[in-house]
Amino acid sequence: MAKLNVGDAAPDFSGTTTDGSKVALKDFRGKTLILYFYPKDDTPGCTAQACSLRDANTEIKKKGAAVLGVSTQGEASHQRFAAKYDLNFPLLADTDKSVAKAYGALGGGGLLSAAMSLAGFADRVTFVIDRAGKIAHIINSPNTKNHAEEVLALI
Repeated sequence: MAKLNVGDAAPDFSGTTTDGSKVALKDFRGKTLILYFYPKDDTPGCTAQACSLRDANTEIKKKGAAVLGVSTQGEASHQRFAAKYDLNFPLLADTDKSVAKAYGALGGGGLLSAAMSLAGFADRVTFVIDRAGKIAHIINSPNTKNHAEEVLALI
């Protein structure tokens, strides 16, 4: 898997979200997509990141963008996480890790990333995908507590 860069076409993906519906990259054409990968449901950093995006989702939508969270847990885990924190955006269940692999969010580099990959967890990285399906920005080390502010500054 090649490392993605700003300006690259975003890899196509499809999968099942929190509510059991199917979603694909093509569903977001014409709007900006905040595609964020996170290691694990209901952990402190992942919860802070999700809640930051939840709290700013109205403002994100006003800017013509949508949020989609991705991790390798299954639909049931995502449903519990989304319900517990009243998340107002879908989570993609990437149980076969195909989306994380396509975006280089699995085993991206370094010892921590390698260990997380062996354990089956995605790296924490966010891709801002523009209306035409190109990668506009990559946030490699998101600030979990203020992630929405990082995203809003870019869209």
